Amino acid sequence: MAQPAAQATVPAPQVRAHRQPSFLERFQNNRNALGWAFMLPTTVLLVLFLTYPLGLGTWLGFTDAKIGRDGEWIGLENFKFLVGDSVTRLALFNTLFYTVVASILKFGLGLYLALLLNKRLPFQSFFRAVVLLPWIVPTALSAIAFWWIFDAQFSIISWALMKMGLIDRYIDFLGDPWNARISTIVANVWRGIPFVAISLLAGLQTISPSYYEASAIDGATPWQQFRFITLPLLTPIIAVVMTFSVLFTFTDFQLIYVLTRGGPLNATHLMATLAFQRAISGGALAEGAAIATLMVPFLLAAIAFSYFGLQRRAWQQGGDK
Repeated sequence: MAQPAAQATVPAPQVRAHRQPSFLERFQNNRNALGWAFMLPTTVLLVLFLTYPLGLGTWLGFTDAKIGRDGEWIGLENFKFLVGDSVTRLALFNTLFYTVVASILKFGLGLYLALLLNKRLPFQSFFRAVVLLPWIVPTALSAIAFWWIFDAQFSIISWALMKMGLIDRYIDFLGDPWNARISTIVANVWRGIPFVAISLLAGLQTISPSYYEASAIDGATPWQQFRFITLPLLTPIIAVVMTFSVLFTFTDFQLIYVLTRGGPLNATHLMATLAFQRAISGGALAEGAAIATLMVPFLLAAIAFSYFGLQRRAWQQGGDK
């Protein structure tokens, strides 16, 4: 009999042990963890410089703390006092009047300026850069310039009007209560228009020219193009810009403090300047903190109005509403 051929021995495959990924590898492959890691520095800064001061200020508003003395919990006593305080009520009126009038003027003039700059003008880039100057100039420097413009004895406005024979004596811009209110609004509008104008200009440049060309073929007038094309497409940008404008105006401090320090007769005191005066100059930390805390509901209302308005926009939700 033939002997069977010897079978070749095949070596068994080596099984490589499965290596567990290291913590660093798992971390790098986890998008959520990596995202939180990038957000951590910003979160720490916000907690230290925003959340903690806000919480501390709210706590102080419910105490009787003064400079150099720890306060004890007194509940709503500070807020009850402020509700009946005539100066606080006047400051609230001044703040609302200042915010509403200045915001309306900034929106109207800013929108007009944005529409003008959106046209093809000679030296267009130069004019756009010039428009930004009031916004980038430090607020204190702007306030000092307006303080000189509104000065009772050396006002350039009064001097020019007298030279033209329109008035017979200098106008007391900052000495009369209503003149002072209007003067501070003028200064705030001058400073805030560039932010509104440049932001709306950026929104205008995202609107396709084909909409205007098609509407012009259909016989639409410039007013109809503005009403039915420009304004609806610009509404989301307007909501965001005006929310920031209202917040900046409502919490304005530097401009008022340098120009009038709340005078005359508390006619230009805003909630921010009154809180500073009561807490720092007057030493009543708790009372100043309570005034600042009273500002929060108005700020939240402005933010909520913009947020819920934007929630109804199809551009944000990615679908029709």
